[in-house]
Amino acid sequence: MPKTINKIPAGDPLNIPEQKEIIDRILQENEGAVGATMVVLNELQSEIGFISQAMQAYVAEKLGEPISRIHGVVSFYSFFTTTPRGKHTVKFCVGTACYVSGINQIIDKAKQILNIEPGETTEDGLITLELCRCVGACSQAPVVVVDDNIHGRVQPNRFPRILQDIIKSETE
Repeated sequence: MPKTINKIPAGDPLNIPEQKEIIDRILQENEGAVGATMVVLNELQSEIGFISQAMQAYVAEKLGEPISRIHGVVSFYSFFTTTPRGKHTVKFCVGTACYVSGINQIIDKAKQILNIEPGETTEDGLITLELCRCVGACSQAPVVVVDDNIHGRVQPNRFPRILQDIIKSETE
């Protein structure tokens, strides 16, 4: 293991042989490539689902980059996450149009129903709540995006149905 990693948590992908193999493959395929940092991080996010602190240190060591640069990229781009996401992602647009149309009431409803905050995942790993900036559907405000599906003109009293549909899709 790299010198920059003192202790890797038990459930970290670096401690799971199948995932470590994926990480090493991605690093090896992009070794020495121009722009390797972004390519490697994008592929890790896509294939592993998140980029842990230990993974960031490992990538930094393997690419010969300072850990601060890797962490800076991961923390700057909202696409990257440092913890596992749920099987389904519910994103709340907090752009101006959605904000003035009452997205905060819908966020409060989600927090109440799921007992989690934006940026967190339900204990069963099913749903992650996220906030995002404008999704480009301002005429449909307020907007909620479930996975890749946009739900427009969402009302707080109808939002629970969206969550019920997610849960129902997993039990069928």
